[in-house]
Amino acid sequence: MSITARRLDRISPSQTIAISTKARALKAAGRDIISLSAGEPDFDTPQNVKDAAIRAIQAGETKYTDVAGTPALRRAVAEKFRRDQGIDYKPEEIIVSTGGKQVIFNAMLATLDAGDEVIIPTPCWVSYPDIVALAEGTPVYLPCGQNNGFKPRAEDLEALITPRTKWFMINNPSNPTGAALSAAELRPLCEVLLRHPDVWIFTDDIYEKLAYDGFRPATVVEVEPRLKERTVTMNGCSKAYAMTGWRLGFCGAPVPLIKAMDKLQSQSTSNTSSITQAAAVEALSGPQDSVAAMATVYKERRDLVVEMLNQAPGLSCHKPEGAFYVFPSMQGCLGKTTRKGARITDDEAFVVALLDEEGVATVHGSAFVYPGHFRISYATSTDALREACTRIQNFCRALS
Repeated sequence: MSITARRLDRISPSQTIAISTKARALKAAGRDIISLSAGEPDFDTPQNVKDAAIRAIQAGETKYTDVAGTPALRRAVAEKFRRDQGIDYKPEEIIVSTGGKQVIFNAMLATLDAGDEVIIPTPCWVSYPDIVALAEGTPVYLPCGQNNGFKPRAEDLEALITPRTKWFMINNPSNPTGAALSAAELRPLCEVLLRHPDVWIFTDDIYEKLAYDGFRPATVVEVEPRLKERTVTMNGCSKAYAMTGWRLGFCGAPVPLIKAMDKLQSQSTSNTSSITQAAAVEALSGPQDSVAAMATVYKERRDLVVEMLNQAPGLSCHKPEGAFYVFPSMQGCLGKTTRKGARITDDEAFVVALLDEEGVATVHGSAFVYPGHFRISYATSTDALREACTRIQNFCRALS
């Protein structure tokens, strides 16, 4: 008899984590590996944020907090939503969790019954479908083509809505594509959702502050306040403030859903680390110049990577508006053979051979429910990116 529950058969381990782990193992074995697989800023957490955490430790702020977060942090989150996106959330409409992923888990587990459908635009972050499946929901995919900038079309969303649709989930800017939606681009999607009052909206805005060339990503409630009573607006500190290891996400949502998520969280992790919460107050409320400085560097890296990838035979790379990813097509490499004799039968074969022969770790598009592509994270040093892209060019040129 197996010790594991059948529900685990619905999900698979995170493939982005799996690739990063393999790359670290090869590096530890002495291989010259450049890893572009992890969605993690290479910058350090800003000093003012670290100082706030140290002050909290020294002041003895090391006890349990309210499950939903300290009053100070919930006020800071409410002010962040007002200041940055013009959304009026009260502290009681906010919950703080141990990373953005827990916010998604809480929302889906608290609301989905077996067979409820969740519409997810693809390419999508690897965890969305598995979280929905673990909550006994059914992921329904809305493909977004590179020819539309990897952005969902309103008519495609409307066509997928059924009486079983419980949620529409959107990530803006997107992991893995970096595609971002402006207010004008979100408006047609909001119009569809207004026509379907039983569909809730989950918007993952974790990369909101990482957008380039003057582009400003919008969020659903900002564009259409009438959707506020059935929208979860999620954000966090991991990406914009280089705080991945601190583990803190948050969301605004209607009070009844916040209470349900609080109830669920009280029986899992309870509160997020009190020290992390103190640091997050400073991140959200303190000086924001470090965010702008990081975004400037990311833009330079994006431009470098897009230019170099588009010089590689068989690749085509769209220039995204935000986040720190590109999602090039490798379909021009399909059916070819590498220098060492590996056959490129699909996107997974491409990234495996690229890691084996050139020491560059990326993630295959199939992991993001979108084959024929691969994801590169440019959240690493510019020198490493230039070398990695040179190796990718050499790899592609050697295909026959």
